[in-house]
Amino acid sequence: MATCGEQLIKLIEAYGVDTAFGIPGTHTIELYRGLPQTSIRHVSPRHEQGAGFMADGYARVTGKPAVCITVSGPGGYNIGTAMGQAKQDSIPMLVISADNNSWEKGLGEGRLHETRNLQAAMAECSVWSHTLARADELPKVIARAFAIFNSERPGPVHISMPLDVITANADHVDMTLWPLPSRPAASPVQLQQAAELLNQAKNPVIALGGGAADAAELIRELASKLDTPVTTTHNGKGILPADHPLHVGSSPSYQPIRDLYQAADVILAIGTELAETDYDFFFNGQFNLGAAKLIRIDIEAAQLSRNARPDIAIQADAALACAALLPLINPAQRQGAERTAALRTQLKALDHPGYQDFLDCFQQALPNCVLIGDSTQPAYFAAAQYDAPQPRRFASAGTGYGTLGHALPAAFGAKLAQPDLPVVCLIGDGGLQFTINELASAVEAEISVAVVIWNNQRYEMIAQNFEEAGMKPIACDIYTPDFLTIAKGYGCPAYRAENLASLKAHLQQAQHCNIPIIIEVMEKDFL
Repeated sequence: MATCGEQLIKLIEAYGVDTAFGIPGTHTIELYRGLPQTSIRHVSPRHEQGAGFMADGYARVTGKPAVCITVSGPGGYNIGTAMGQAKQDSIPMLVISADNNSWEKGLGEGRLHETRNLQAAMAECSVWSHTLARADELPKVIARAFAIFNSERPGPVHISMPLDVITANADHVDMTLWPLPSRPAASPVQLQQAAELLNQAKNPVIALGGGAADAAELIRELASKLDTPVTTTHNGKGILPADHPLHVGSSPSYQPIRDLYQAADVILAIGTELAETDYDFFFNGQFNLGAAKLIRIDIEAAQLSRNARPDIAIQADAALACAALLPLINPAQRQGAERTAALRTQLKALDHPGYQDFLDCFQQALPNCVLIGDSTQPAYFAAAQYDAPQPRRFASAGTGYGTLGHALPAAFGAKLAQPDLPVVCLIGDGGLQFTINELASAVEAEISVAVVIWNNQRYEMIAQNFEEAGMKPIACDIYTPDFLTIAKGYGCPAYRAENLASLKAHLQQAQHCNIPIIIEVMEKDFL
């Protein structure tokens, strides 16, 4: 007999899943029964939040979902924060939670991991949460999950499976895959309207977010035709290479880029929320797009009515929309390179030289690396001062949900997804203490990542917030353990880099190790 749980694992493999994260528990044993019958690699984190962050990192560098398997109750709630971060940043992941038997739910009888309504609880941190009521529904429920990943604005999908459903006979269920729907294409009428505005524009600007990552080559052609500066958010970094003459770089929260938007007559925004953590990171409330006509392209209809009112709202996949828009654009000379160069000069004057030298080390030591930053000072500066070599090569927890501890397990997930690329985790001494236990997971799974700890022995950003509010910082100067000794206890090589040269050497050394290397840098030595 093939149970529903066994068939589930085979089904997700058929949809292309090759990696799963989970901590086996009493209620999930039957979900693991089918795992040896597949080629899916299973990695065991030390906390369900770590499982979610690993799946997040995996998806950030590939655009593909990984799977997380949890128990109900604490397992589901533990992964909720990671799902919240993924939801804010439109990162796909499939979370499967075992639950109590259908007839036990809602009775409050104190059963193991009992949660009155797990589906409702997880709905807040997912784009879709569903309880599988019987084995017969399995193919169409999984099909819907992958339809969301493939054809909508992605995010976490949660499926709750009661024990009696997991163990139910599924021999009779037709496991033929449902066809995935295509991504939405743009309206020809709206594309023509957009083209007319852009062709008439004197000072257009292109603003890109993470939703444009898979349209990089088309956007480069579009930018060249329009001859106009291009700005990017955290998640849009790398869509234009750092040396592209139209690549503005930096952060949309900086005043020179705000001035660029204010001076524009047309702004083409593709796959970007135009949201606070990218466009008003300093929380001064002064961000606006001025009098420019706004054309927005986004895969999600609801997003087109958030944050900034568009003059033309195009619901479409970014690549499909750009491919259709390109032939409608007339090449023109708009001094794009000159405007961009002048802007970059203004922005360069705002850069912090100490952080710039530090951030430059990563690309100098490890060209084409993946950099995963946590909520930590140098990662905040990376939003403006770091240029990713390609799309999906930079991520920062400082955007969106703003979790602490994300970068360490997310970097492990990224390395599992892209084993041939060097991966660097940049994390603070405070954030590391949220997820340092995941070093054990990486040693066990032989994951090679350079873990750079920025140690200032405090929650520096929060301390600054206190001071800006006219208060003496409270609870910001934290006890910091001996990270090097702890790392060695986990079996990881651990070093302190005292200058840029030693940092580069240790980053390169990390590429010859099959487990994480810990590199501690003391802030006082680099600033």
